[in-house]
Amino acid sequence: MSEEKDLEGIGGWLWLVAIGVVIGPFRILLLLITTYPPMFSDGTWELLTSPDSEAYNSLWAPILFGEIAVNMALVVVTTYMAVLFFMKKADFPLWYIGVAVFTPIFILLDSVAVSSALPGEPVFDPETVKQLSRGIFSACIW
Repeated sequence: MSEEKDLEGIGGWLWLVAIGVVIGPFRILLLLITTYPPMFSDGTWELLTSPDSEAYNSLWAPILFGEIAVNMALVVVTTYMAVLFFMKKADFPLWYIGVAVFTPIFILLDSVAVSSALPGEPVFDPETVKQLSRGIFSACIW
């Protein structure tokens, strides 16, 4: 006769999910802090959004504000996901899969938007390909 053990805690492959859920909001927040504040303080924002500038394109302001808004929303959503995960809520997998599917779509749309502001540049630079591949791989797993 075999005894059935009650499942408690985090074990096995679930540790990888737990680590990702905990690190996720901090990773996005670090990206926000290291990318956008310097842009406003070093003159890049004025260079890209001032009609008198050579680098001006009317798409830059909406693209950059959109990136900031989506990344801030992702910080909130991934923090909420961490709460769902550790409270063992049944909604967690749906949120996790939703973010996993949304992320590569956002990266793709953002890349297309940026390439429309920079018509001579390739849509997919090596960093974008890396992020997109990682996002698609993660979405396919889940």
